Amino acid sequence: MAAPHFSADLFARKQAARTRAMAVRAGCDPALGALLARHVLAERPPPGGAVVAGFWPMQREIDIRPLLAALHKAGHPVVLPVTPKRGLPLKFRRWWPERPMIGEAFGTMRPDGEEMHPDWLLVPLLAFDRRGHRLGYGAGYYDRTLASLPGAEAIGCAYAALELDEVPASEYDVPLAAVATEHGVIDCKGP
Repeated sequence: MAAPHFSADLFARKQAARTRAMAVRAGCDPALGALLARHVLAERPPPGGAVVAGFWPMQREIDIRPLLAALHKAGHPVVLPVTPKRGLPLKFRRWWPERPMIGEAFGTMRPDGEEMHPDWLLVPLLAFDRRGHRLGYGAGYYDRTLASLPGAEAIGCAYAALELDEVPASEYDVPLAAVATEHGVIDCKGP
């Protein structure tokens, strides 16, 4: 996927939405991830045998580690992202709960397991809407990654308070199939 060129207006709207979302998220409790985990497992679990990509929470993101542990215990291979150079899609390495993590760029953590390709992804976000648009940190890693994994299902993970009526989006923004929050799983209708 080529580097997108956004209009100045779209860029400004995305930046303003990021600033608002980060302020809202600062008041949220990461431990609500335990409720999110229950909803995903009851309402929209991954198919049997799916390689599940998760993320290690940072900067007050909702803590999905209880969900990662439950999926690992259920026998799913769980992978976490490795941050590549800017402009490239993410790579994923197998995660095991008992193994140490390695610090990476942007304050992220990654495992040292084998590289694997996920077919079911749990995606971090700063804001979302019911069309499946998500607002990330602005580097485009997940949009490039999702575009490179046709057929993979992507579920956003966020606090319910981060829902917007409409996320500023371009043709480069890959929509999510659903968004999981501490209140339940929202099926997204698409654009």
